[in-house]
Amino acid sequence: MANEHILLVDDEDGMRRLLSRVLSKEGYETTAVSNGAEALRHVANDRFDLVVTDIKMPEMDGLALLRELKEFEPSLPIIVITAYGTVENAVEALRAGAYDYIAKPFETDEIKLTVAKVLERERLLAENRYLHAELEERYDFSGIIGNSPAMQQVFEMASSVAASNANVLITGESGTGKELLARSIHYSSPRKEKPFVVLNCAALSEGVLESELFGHEKGAFSGALMSRKGRFELADQGTLFIDEVAEMSMAAQVKLLRVIQEHEFERVGGNKTIQVDVRIVAATNKNLEDQVKSGRFREDLYYRLNVVNIHIPPLRERREDIEELSRYFLNKYVAETGKKILDMAPRTLSCLLAHDWPGNVRELQNAIERAVVLAKGSELTPRDLPQGLQGDDQICLQLPEKGGNLTEILEDLERQLIIQTLQREDGSQTRAAEALGIKRTTLRYKMEKYKMID
Repeated sequence: MANEHILLVDDEDGMRRLLSRVLSKEGYETTAVSNGAEALRHVANDRFDLVVTDIKMPEMDGLALLRELKEFEPSLPIIVITAYGTVENAVEALRAGAYDYIAKPFETDEIKLTVAKVLERERLLAENRYLHAELEERYDFSGIIGNSPAMQQVFEMASSVAASNANVLITGESGTGKELLARSIHYSSPRKEKPFVVLNCAALSEGVLESELFGHEKGAFSGALMSRKGRFELADQGTLFIDEVAEMSMAAQVKLLRVIQEHEFERVGGNKTIQVDVRIVAATNKNLEDQVKSGRFREDLYYRLNVVNIHIPPLRERREDIEELSRYFLNKYVAETGKKILDMAPRTLSCLLAHDWPGNVRELQNAIERAVVLAKGSELTPRDLPQGLQGDDQICLQLPEKGGNLTEILEDLERQLIIQTLQREDGSQTRAAEALGIKRTTLRYKMEKYKMID
């Protein structure tokens, strides 16, 4: 049952009693006053969800009260009651900010329906504001985990470009979080109140892709039983995230290029030109420069998309983020499952730090989720991890029993990792560098740094 608080303002005692009785029976809390000055005092000292006021009152009429209330509380919805035939008063009230009006005499059902409509609208607006705030908080850059210097550089660049309308190309291996970064750019931009629309090119055939991008008219092809908007129309004034853009056919690339240049297109099977204002954030796990050189991607489209390029490094190149990510996912899945897991064993964390994570953050997330589901005790052990992380040949690093400087700890873990990888690869620096995902010259530099070679 509703419990919204409604302020009733009318100089006629009988009308105040009628309104109070009708609306109280609907479950609303009501406060009734006889003049505008008294109404203003109540609004200043209490919270109301709606004001219902008569227009014709002595001293301060309803229109004057309406203007005062809008100055004091612009978002407060107001319904005015006006005498039959005084349409000009109703029009003036609507212009001054009233949500609706009711003409006397009225049926009680009319006032009930009008009040319910206004309050339902306010509930939806409040919910919408909450969801937007939740989205902005969820996809704020601070919500993406990564304190490594490499990720801080990503955040800095993304934050700078968010305020502009420039197209962005996000590159990085699968599972690094390209879509999450794209959402953060959108929800940190002036377009954050408008749609964020996603299109995954890898999941669609060429024929379907064109319809998904631009929409189609009824009868455009077999199965097109009605007209349908495409992603560009849905993203108007907002952001279109095109994932796996390298999978787009050359024919679709030509059409995408035209939309970027002209800001207009036609639906499949249609001849009406539709204009849009859309910011494009594209992503790929492939090297688009190589794709251009091999003739699989248009050079002109590449430069249109690659106004700003943000590269997300793989997890193996920012191992200092693994512990924070692991603990984040641990807390997330403990909360979801209700398990009484307090921490992870030091050896478990060592194994996580040693893994190369070809699936990056997504693989780490799946590994922690599985471990939480299967865990029997109060902490995660290596036995809870996927088999590939707990094998006999798995490199596991030893964390110091006592705390210490983070830089020194990470350097020690890196030194252990290099030593154990070289041992596993029978001393081959080439294979060890490949296993570690770094260049051989980088490996040599680190070996010299840790005095493994002269």
